[in-house]
Amino acid sequence: MGLRNFLLCTYFITSFSIAYSQVQEINWLSFAQLEDSLTVKPKKVFIDFYADWCAYCKKMDKAAYSDPKVIALLNADYYAVKMNTESRDSIVFGGDIFYNKEFGQKRNPVHQIPLLLASRDERPFTLPAIVVMNEKFQVIKRYFEYIPPKKILKVLE
Repeated sequence: MGLRNFLLCTYFITSFSIAYSQVQEINWLSFAQLEDSLTVKPKKVFIDFYADWCAYCKKMDKAAYSDPKVIALLNADYYAVKMNTESRDSIVFGGDIFYNKEFGQKRNPVHQIPLLLASRDERPFTLPAIVVMNEKFQVIKRYFEYIPPKKILKVLE
C-alpha cells in the first residue's frame, strides 16, 4: 500500500472513529413541540424539571442524561421535555396559557406547569422533579430525587 492510500485510509478511520465516539444527545423538546408531536404520534412523555442552582439537576445532566443507554431509550420510546422551573415564558399548551405567577414575588419562583405536574399534596415543590406520563398525557409516576443511570434505566423500561 502506498503512502497516499495509507494516509487516506488513516484519515477515514480517524474521521469515522471521531464521529462514532461523539456522544449522542437527548432530543429535548419544548412544551410547544411536545403538543405538536403528541398530536402527530402519541408516545410516552418524560419531563425533567430543573433550576440553574440545583446541584442534583446538574449531576443528572452529567451522569444519567449522558449515559448512552438512557439517551437511546429516551429518544426511542419517549418525548423528552426539559424545563427550567423558574422560566418567565408564557407557554400555550392544550389551549391554555401557563406562566410564572410567582415571578417577582418569590426568590425562586416556580412556573405554573411544574406546579401543576410535579407537586405533592403535603410537601412543597422540590427539585429535581421528574414526571413520567403515558401516551394519553396522564401521570404514571413522579420522582423527586437524583436518579442515577442504572435506576433511570429501570424507570424507562
